[in-house]
Amino acid sequence: VKLVESGGGSVQAGGSLRLSCEVSDYNSRGFCMGWFRQIPGEEREGVAVIDADGNPAYAEDVKGRFTISKDKNILFLDMSSLKSEDTAKYYCAADTSCLAGWGGLPPTPYPALDSWGQGTLVTVCS
Repeated sequence: VKLVESGGGSVQAGGSLRLSCEVSDYNSRGFCMGWFRQIPGEEREGVAVIDADGNPAYAEDVKGRFTISKDKNILFLDMSSLKSEDTAKYYCAADTSCLAGWGGLPPTPYPALDSWGQGTLVTVCS
């Protein structure tokens, strides 16, 4: 599948942003998907994931601030109360053979994720 992210940009600390990821070749049954982020020089980290049934899981530092959701072939990440440490490039990814999720965030370095978007930059200014 092809994944295309949008919605990144610059925002003041405490503000909100919504990221979107359009999924091509999406089937009605769905599959596991998620949002990941990376700062230059650091490893990519999981932010939020959702399984085929819509069950979410979040990284500890975004719980209560970020919400992952999906609507047909669009994956969303609603981010609020943004902090400067949320500044990163955000990637949408999918495991097209996964239905039931990983019981939390998938294990690094994410070998099961077979499709990745090109990323969208989020900058939070303090």
